[in-house]
Amino acid sequence: MTHPIRFLELLIVVAYFSGFQAENSFQLYWEEHIGLPHPPHWLTTKASPLSPNQVAMFMKLMEGNELTSHLPSFCMEANVACSTNALVKKTINNRTLPHLARWNAAKLKYSLPNKIPLSVASQGGLPYFRESMVKEGDFIPVPDLRDPMSYKSFLPQSLVSKVPFSFYQIKELKKLFGVVDKSNMDEYIHNTLEICEKCSIQGEECICATSAEDLIDFVFAKLGRHLSVWSTENVEGSYENVRVGSVKLIHGNLVEPPALCHSQPFPFQVYYCHVLQKVKVYAVEMHTRMKVNHAIMACHYNTSAWNTNHLAFQLLGSSPGQIEVCHWINENGIVWTRLG
Repeated sequence: MTHPIRFLELLIVVAYFSGFQAENSFQLYWEEHIGLPHPPHWLTTKASPLSPNQVAMFMKLMEGNELTSHLPSFCMEANVACSTNALVKKTINNRTLPHLARWNAAKLKYSLPNKIPLSVASQGGLPYFRESMVKEGDFIPVPDLRDPMSYKSFLPQSLVSKVPFSFYQIKELKKLFGVVDKSNMDEYIHNTLEICEKCSIQGEECICATSAEDLIDFVFAKLGRHLSVWSTENVEGSYENVRVGSVKLIHGNLVEPPALCHSQPFPFQVYYCHVLQKVKVYAVEMHTRMKVNHAIMACHYNTSAWNTNHLAFQLLGSSPGQIEVCHWINENGIVWTRLG
C-alpha cells in the first residue's frame, strides 16, 4: 500500500515538474517569435501547468462529455476557476485594500454605451482622465488596479479548441465550468464574451487570445518580432489619491500603433488584445502609502469613433473626437510597442 505522505510528496514533485515543463515550453515559443531573451516572469507563470499526459487525459474526458464529473481535479491541476466560489481563494492577498471593485469593462467597449452609473464609476478613483491631469508633483485619485482573477492560467491550445467560447454556447460553457446563474463568474463570462464578439471600432484590429500561443501569434503578426513589453508593476495606489512622480513617455509615435492586451475575468486566462491608432504610452511613478509603483498609462488621441455616452465623456465633460482620453493599464495588462 502506498504511504499517504509519500504519495503526496509524489504529487508535489509531479506538479513541480509539470509546471517547469510548461514554463520551459512557453519560453521556447516566446524565443521563436519575440526578439527578447525572456518573457516577464508573471506572464510565464500563466502558462498552463498541465503535462502532455494530463492534457491527453482531460481531452479524452472533454470529448466524452465526462469532464464535469472530474471538475475539481481538472480545475486544480489546470489552475483555472470553476464554480461561483472560485474567486474567494486567491484573489485578494492585500487585506489593506477594500473589496474588489465591480468589474469595469468600459475601457474596452469604446463603441458601446457604458451601463455603469456615473456616481458608481467615479467612486474610488478616476477610471479616465486627461493627459494634463498627470504631472509630476500633482495628485490623482487612482481606481482599483487589480485583476479580479489574477491567479488563473491559460489552457493549452488543444483543450481550448474544445471549449464552447461563444454566446451561442454559453449554457454549455457555464455547465463545463460549474458556473451558477447570476453569480460573479456568470457576469464575468457575459462581459468577456460581449467584448470578444464585438470588435467594432474603426481602425481596430483585435483578438481574444485564449492561449499563450494565440497571444504571441497575434502580437507577432501585428507588430513583428522586435518589441518592447510594458506592464504596471503592482497594484499599489489602488483607491488612493497618489502623488505623481516622474512621467516618462515610452511610446509617442502616433503613426506606429501599439498593442494593448487586457486580462479578462474568465474561468481560464483570456487576453483581449487590440491594436489602436494614435495612442501614446507613459511610464508613471505613483508615490503610494506603501511604496512607489511604476504604472503604465495609455492615452488615446483618436476618440472620434467612441460612443457619445461613454463613461469617459461623462466624467470629463466632453464628446467623441474633442479630447484625448487616458487610463491606467491594470494588473496583468500588457502594452507591446515596436522597437524604434
